Amino acid sequence: MALEGRKIVVTGVTGQVAEPVAKLLARDNDVHGAARFTDDDARARLEAAGVTCVRVDLATGDVADLPADADYVLNFAVAKSGEWDADLDANAGGVLWLMEHHRAARAFLHCSSTAVYQPDGHRAFRETDPLGDNHRVWSFLETYSICKIAAEGAARWGAARHGLPTTIARLSVPYGDHGGWPAIHLEMMLAGAPVEVHRDAPSVYHPIHEQDIVASLPGLLAAAATPATTVNWGGSEAVSIEDWCAHLGELTGVKPRFEATDATIASVALDLARMHEVTGVTRVHWKDGMRRMVEALHPELLTA
Repeated sequence: MALEGRKIVVTGVTGQVAEPVAKLLARDNDVHGAARFTDDDARARLEAAGVTCVRVDLATGDVADLPADADYVLNFAVAKSGEWDADLDANAGGVLWLMEHHRAARAFLHCSSTAVYQPDGHRAFRETDPLGDNHRVWSFLETYSICKIAAEGAARWGAARHGLPTTIARLSVPYGDHGGWPAIHLEMMLAGAPVEVHRDAPSVYHPIHEQDIVASLPGLLAAAATPATTVNWGGSEAVSIEDWCAHLGELTGVKPRFEATDATIASVALDLARMHEVTGVTRVHWKDGMRRMVEALHPELLTA
C-alpha cells in the first residue's frame, strides 16, 4: 500500500516522532497536523513543509476542525503532565474523541509504547504478554504506562464501536535527526553526567530510526482490523543502552559513564515476529542511524 495522494491526520504533530513523520508524508499527501500548538516555531516548520496545522484539545474533545473525511489517522499524541485526571482524559479520552470524529477513515493507527509491558527480566516480550506499570520507577513519568494501557483499551473499544480498522503499535525507542532517548544520553555524556542503566544488565531495547518509522506505516495501516491489531514496533536489532552509548563515545571521543540502579526502567526486549510479518525488517542499521543522529545534532563532535 502506497501512502500517496491521501488525506492524512497526524496528531501530536509537534512531537519528536510525529513532526518528521508529518513532514515526510506531506511530500505526497494532504497532511493535517493536530496539536495544541503552543510552539510557534514548530508550527512554522510544519507549515513550511506543507502540513496544514490544526489546533485541537484532545482532553476536551475539541477536534471538530480536523477533516472528518480523512483517509488515515495517525495518533502520536501523548500527555505526560503527571496529573492523573488530565493525562487519562487526554490519552484515553482523546483516542475516543478522535475515533468518533474519524469513524469513516480507512484505518486508524494508534501509537502506543512498549512501556505497557510488565517488567520480566530479559525475556523478549510478545504482544500477548502481561501488561503492567513499567514506568512507575520514574517519578516524572509515573502516569505514562498506565495511561498508555488505558489508551490501548480505548482504541480497542473505538475500533469495535465504530467498525474502524485499527492498529495499535507499541513503539520501542524512536530516534533520529530530531533526537530521542539516545540523543538525551549523548547530552548527558557531554555534560559529564552518568547514564543510568538497570542493575539487571544489560538494558536492551529496539531503537528505531525515524526513516524506518515512516517506511513501516503502510504495512501497519494495511494490517488495521476490527478487532484491533496489536503489534510491537521497533528496530529489528536489539541494542542495549550500554552498547549505543559506547558507540556514541566512539563517534565523539566522549566516554560514557554508567550508574547501575533499580530506580530506572528495566530491559524491554521484543519478539518482533508479528512486526516482521506486517512491515518487514527495518533498514537503518542502528550504528548508521546513531551516526546520522550525531551528524544532525552535533556535527562538530564527530571524530570517527
